[in-house]
This record gives sequence, structure tokens and C-alpha cells, in this order.
Amino acid sequence: MSSVGLLYVGAVLFINGLMLIDVVPAKAAAAMNLFVGGMQVIFPTIIIAQAGGDQATILGASGLYLFGFTYLYVAWNTLTEAPGEGLGWFSLFVSCCAVVYGVLQFTMFADPVFGVIWFAWAVLWFLFFLLLGLGKAQLGRLTGWFTLWLGIFSGAIPALLMLSGGYVTGPTEGWIAAVLALVLLALSWALGKPRAPGSDAPTPAGARVAGA
Repeated sequence: MSSVGLLYVGAVLFINGLMLIDVVPAKAAAAMNLFVGGMQVIFPTIIIAQAGGDQATILGASGLYLFGFTYLYVAWNTLTEAPGEGLGWFSLFVSCCAVVYGVLQFTMFADPVFGVIWFAWAVLWFLFFLLLGLGKAQLGRLTGWFTLWLGIFSGAIPALLMLSGGYVTGPTEGWIAAVLALVLLALSWALGKPRAPGSDAPTPAGARVAGA
């Protein structure tokens, strides 16, 4: 994923995380989803059209559509007040693809950090599937917090490091990224626990309206 695209993936994940924990109203998040979703569909199309059949370039661009379609789907659900089940099941498809892209980062691109990032995204989109596709409302705040943290730590920070020439990857950095991802998931679980012991948390308004 390009550093510029990754920066705005971080931005939209941050906004959508705030939406899922009821800080930002769903309709207030729609514009960012439209902007970034459109960018993540138009840019890879241009890259693939200019790739000259280079499979590595095409492979690298192909994953951007998973994000673009997700954000456009969120915007559609928000603006039309459509139910979230379709987005939920699409998120399961994205989660499975993210696992494959993560493996390829280790095997083809020798980039353990981005391998871990793709695996973290796979977990996040699987949470979207559970929340929206299967109606696990009690996961709403957990999913929101994890979305927010990944917007920062899997989007904005790596993108800024890449743009400034400070991005470094390798086995040590990969292990650090893996530990950080687990810490963020645990923190999200702690922050997202149901507020009333023994009862499910209410579904956040953002999840009811727009999904992820």
C-alpha cells in the first residue's frame, strides 16, 4: 500500500472508530468514507492500468480495493440507512483476503511489519463481520476502540515513517509490531467491555446505521 493511501486509511479508521464508540455521529463520518473510499478505488485502478502487466505492482494495488469498497459501503449504509448485514459478510471476505496478503508480505516482500499489519486488519474486519454480519452487538465498543487504535498505529504512524524515510522492517520490528497489535487488542477489550456487569452493551449508533 502506498504511503499516501495508508495515511488516509489511518484517518478514516480513526473517524470510524470514533463513530463506533458514539463520539462522532454516523452521518458526520460519511464524507470521510466517501473521500477515502473513492481514492482507494481510483488510485489502484490508475496504478494497474499503468503497470504494464507487472504482477508485483498489480498485486500490491489489488488490496487497496478491499479498503475502498469497505468505506464506500459504510457511506452507502449511512446515507441510505441500509442494514449492516451485507457489509458484515463482505467484511468476512476482506478478513480472509487480508490473511493472504499478510502471508505474502512475509513470503514475497520480506516485510514482517506489514505482514503483522495485514493480520491485524484481518482481525479488525473479522470483528466487523461478527458485529454486523452475526449481530454480536456486545462487540460494538471493542470493535470501535480497535478501529481507532489501528487507525493510528497501522495507518498514520507507518505512513508518516514511510513518507519521511524512517520506515524500517525486519524480524525484530515484526515482533515489536505483533506485540503492539496484541496490546492494542487487549486494551480495546478492556475499554470496550459492557458497562453493566452481566449484560450486553447497547449497539453503538454508528454500528446500527453504518457498520464499520
